[in-house]
Amino acid sequence: MFVPVAYIGIVGNTRAFSAINPVCTVNEVVHQLKDSQAKALLVHPNMVKNAILAAEEVGLPKGSIFQFDDEYCEEVDGIKDWTMMLGSPQEAKTMQWKKLGTESTTTLATVNYSSGTTGLPKGVRISHFNLIANVLQSIACLWPRADIHHGQMVQERWLGFVPFYHAYGQMFTTLIALKMNFTVYIMKQFVFADYLQHIQDYKISHLQVVPPILVMMIKRPETARYNLKSVQGIFSAAAPLSSKLQSLVAEKFKVDIVQGWGMTEITCGGILQQERDDTDTVGQLLPNHECKLVDDEGNEVGYDTPGEIYIRGPNICMGYFNNEQATKDTITEDGWLKTGDIAIVDKRGFFQIVDRKKELIKVNALQVAPAELEAMLLEHNDIEDAAVTGIKLFDEEWPRAYVQLRDQAKGRVTPRDIQDWLVARKAKHKHLVGGVMFVDEVPKLASGKIQRKVVREWAKRDILAVEKELNGRSLHAKL
Repeated sequence: MFVPVAYIGIVGNTRAFSAINPVCTVNEVVHQLKDSQAKALLVHPNMVKNAILAAEEVGLPKGSIFQFDDEYCEEVDGIKDWTMMLGSPQEAKTMQWKKLGTESTTTLATVNYSSGTTGLPKGVRISHFNLIANVLQSIACLWPRADIHHGQMVQERWLGFVPFYHAYGQMFTTLIALKMNFTVYIMKQFVFADYLQHIQDYKISHLQVVPPILVMMIKRPETARYNLKSVQGIFSAAAPLSSKLQSLVAEKFKVDIVQGWGMTEITCGGILQQERDDTDTVGQLLPNHECKLVDDEGNEVGYDTPGEIYIRGPNICMGYFNNEQATKDTITEDGWLKTGDIAIVDKRGFFQIVDRKKELIKVNALQVAPAELEAMLLEHNDIEDAAVTGIKLFDEEWPRAYVQLRDQAKGRVTPRDIQDWLVARKAKHKHLVGGVMFVDEVPKLASGKIQRKVVREWAKRDILAVEKELNGRSLHAKL
């Protein structure tokens, strides 16, 4: 509940803020504490034990660990309440914020860690200038008629549930909401029924979500039990949102719904929609941005041709914390950030994200985007969620899906049913020749992104079983 307070206090005092996912293991906490060179640790009372273990591993004394909650915490194992680190009211009155001029471009504000879907998470160095730039860029796009310099604001009520260890939660629930003077109700944890109840009770006007929440709102029966008519608009980010799902949500709730593309390395957002678009685009570049699409040979491509997004602007990070090589590999000498995302841009300047460069599946030299197949599978009435990856069978790569069925479909729908359903809807090289496997749940980060590393490990594990099932038959016969 008090994370925004801590965030503003830490960053405003020119210290660096870095937040850890509460589901992290002790080893993962150790990595972030060590990598970020943390000097103090605020921890929820439920996680004190793990915090002490991790702190001992990196040499952080107990006197630098504080319990952090919205109620006063009695001392536990030598760990005091966070209010013990605060100054007196008299000190607060005399506190002077340091004014940053050109120093803002080099003064560290946050160290947000990349999702770690491949390898260990890397700390992304975000400056004060980066934050301010991205706040103003986003406001200019999403609220073009708001006069933030003369107090002529729009009035909105938000419900904050996006984690504060994620750039999306920090940017919207803390910084943009503060700049726009919006009322924000913050959830301690996300529970779907509670989420709907809060929207109804507090008459929330605008939602900031991730696509899995929209899938739940469309498919789960609980949604019908609540009055959500106060909602006027929805913004979706952090993971791909298909035009089909976007349309379903807009039609069901009679609201405007837009989405955006971004990443930790560009502070938060880089491409946003100003209004709903039914062509699977994520919008246009934010103000003061440059972008080019580059092929595998390093050549810039033209309109309607896939290429990796290279982006440059005032919100591009300073690099990776304590990792000069990763910085050199990602940011060119002239300031272009290599995003690793493959996109297409049309002549209107609207971008369509194809997929992550490293996640594309190569089928007979043709590229297949997992996100495209996942979006299609989610249109199946019996599918709750799905993840697609490549599987190497007899030295050839093919798409394979891990599918979470809706409860009423379990025992009725077979993997072959799903494969046959997709055959009629996608080109031959996109068929699920690698098979379909039912799972209890698709592994995801709190941001809504699929944990690709986990899914790839599943596919590696399944190779022998799938090859045995196929018994050496030619896969080409299936195409």
